[in-house]
Amino acid sequence: MPTAASRTGSASRTQTSRKSTAKKTSAKKATSAKSASSKSSSSAHKKSSGRKYSPKASSSVEREMHAFKKGKLKSGSGKKVTNPKQAIAIGLSEARKSGAKVPPAKKSSKKTSSRTSK
Repeated sequence: MPTAASRTGSASRTQTSRKSTAKKTSAKKATSAKSASSKSSSSAHKKSSGRKYSPKASSSVEREMHAFKKGKLKSGSGKKVTNPKQAIAIGLSEARKSGAKVPPAKKSSKKTSSRTSK
């Protein structure tokens, strides 16, 4: 049977755990309030201008995805495209060339080769 001293020790532990839980909850509320205020202020500054991609760009990507699924899509080097992301990139690239409204492509960093010549 537990003694009175051990009972009071467990009671004090539960009270401290409740206090820490209350602190965590109030901290979460404060952070969510900050993020909500930052979202509203950023949306006030940034003005949306409608569609990001034009319907022409959408149809170009759709055409390339259809060719990819049929297994007919080839990359610039003539090899078969095996990744859907490649198909989307090809469609967007063709849409850019034709003058459709498409955001500029992200600049990718070139991978350095670890091979050394002898």
